[in-house]
Amino acid sequence: MENNTKNRKSRRAAGDRQKDSEEMGHKSRRDGEKDTARGERRDGRKDGATGGRQGGEKNLLRGEQPAGKKQNRGSENRNWTVKKENKTGGVKDRQKVISRDRPSADKVWSRKEQDGVRQPAKKEKSLCPVSKKCGGCQLLDIPYERQLYGKQKQVEQLLKGICRVYPITGMEDPFHYRNKVHAVFGYQKGQAISGIYQEGTHDIVAVEKCMLEDEKADEIIGTIRGLLKSFKIRTYDEDSGFGFLRHVLVKRGFATGQIMVVLVTASPIFPSKNHFVKALTDRHPEITTIIQNMNDRQTSMVLGEREKVLYGKGYIEDVLCGCTFRISSRSFYQVNPVQTEKLYAKAIEAAGLTGKETVIDAYCGIGTIGIIAAGKAGKVIGVELNQDAVRDAVRNARTNKTDQIQFYCNDAGRFMAGMARDGEKADVVFMDPPRSGSTEEFLDAVALLGPERVVYVSCNPETLARDLKVLTGRGYRAVGAWPFDLFPHTGHVETIVLLSKGEVDSKKIRVEFSLEDMDMSEFQDGATYPQIKEYVLEHTGLKVSNLYISQIKRKCGIEVGKNYNLPKAEDSRQPQCPPEKEKAIREAFKYFGMI
Repeated sequence: MENNTKNRKSRRAAGDRQKDSEEMGHKSRRDGEKDTARGERRDGRKDGATGGRQGGEKNLLRGEQPAGKKQNRGSENRNWTVKKENKTGGVKDRQKVISRDRPSADKVWSRKEQDGVRQPAKKEKSLCPVSKKCGGCQLLDIPYERQLYGKQKQVEQLLKGICRVYPITGMEDPFHYRNKVHAVFGYQKGQAISGIYQEGTHDIVAVEKCMLEDEKADEIIGTIRGLLKSFKIRTYDEDSGFGFLRHVLVKRGFATGQIMVVLVTASPIFPSKNHFVKALTDRHPEITTIIQNMNDRQTSMVLGEREKVLYGKGYIEDVLCGCTFRISSRSFYQVNPVQTEKLYAKAIEAAGLTGKETVIDAYCGIGTIGIIAAGKAGKVIGVELNQDAVRDAVRNARTNKTDQIQFYCNDAGRFMAGMARDGEKADVVFMDPPRSGSTEEFLDAVALLGPERVVYVSCNPETLARDLKVLTGRGYRAVGAWPFDLFPHTGHVETIVLLSKGEVDSKKIRVEFSLEDMDMSEFQDGATYPQIKEYVLEHTGLKVSNLYISQIKRKCGIEVGKNYNLPKAEDSRQPQCPPEKEKAIREAFKYFGMI
């Protein structure tokens, strides 16, 4: 029986690891930090349990992996060769596998530098007694100045040859900065405990105080834990499916001091709920609202679909960059408001707004960047795929009496491509994608729309470097990058990059070509050949060639270059497009408005 329980936990932990990172970590939004309001990102993503103290905030600067072990991330894995000095002074190569979204300390810091910043000697006591089990604050015992140095070097290395990287902006007080705290509840040796899942498992590590979390939030969670026995409330057991209280989520407005407590329960029936709420608010009168969220699913996701307000309005408000934002149990809001103000202020400064520009806030979530920028722009358009986030964004715009902003529930890439086809223009695009970065479709849409400036807000420098190479290949020039430490004592770093339309070299090059040999349809209204190929592959799984596309273009009466994809000899034979591929290509033409 005991072995079966362990097997169940192991299987669940293995199957749920990716979901586990969603709730407390980055986006995928800002993961850094992304959840429902930013859609997956900021795009429909929902709160999930954490696999470590802060879930998505895993160690990007983690030290070496144990010998023989690899991180299984499918196509995301890639090998890095690391030079290691041997005792005789020579150098030998060794291969180690490092996840692309978790560059290790070996990759960021030199061996000499690591000697001064790695974990303290065994005799030294860690700042947190459970940091080794938790795994959420991987750099906690490294001096903060050295943490910043490592993150600076990481960004510089990844953006080398792309643009200049300016000095990183750190925190004056890099502790207790998280204004959102999640605790999982369970039993240990017959006693109710609260804390976090041990990294890589669903075993609970009991935590009373965390060096990263808001101290008042930790205090409230401790009070709830102490009330359970007197109210005869049992914590939920994942293996048996019995118990009532699963999780507690506490959110605190940094500027307003308002506090929300979310009690995640396995059943909607809450015995003595009024007495429990009174006992909790008597001990903590600073609590603004209490919500019961019902989650009866056998899943690692933290929040369920149903909830009801037990006390207060059901939401709190906070002020960021002079604007007021409404925060619900599900809505995304940056967990480090002190650094977020600096981050957003720099992003808007980089955009160079004069009050006349048309601005697009892509991946806009609840509208934070767009609403803050609206006072300095002529018109702002926010685009977000998540309907709940769009409703929050509209409400926030009304609260701030921002008239010059409009929100659309749509895919940002398709929306911008549609604007370009309709002849509309935008001067500035803010893009703030999830940790996985942007998509080629979105980047193509940016290039098609052609804004003068693009401000890229990234929570993953690796996917940032990848996307910048695409944009610079589409005619943009990366002007500069500004790193910000939004998550001290973890390996994560946020970066702002400004891109502008590339300048043409003054040197003139003579090129001769025949217009008859070109397919001029790529410069007309509609989609390019790569876009059509991508659409067909994404929606049907079929791969189509330029030849097939040009054949169907001719059938549909769409202009194709005179000699484009024609046989070179009159008696030569060409393969004809199969019916199923012709149907798929025609659907793509319809989608892009070509027929």
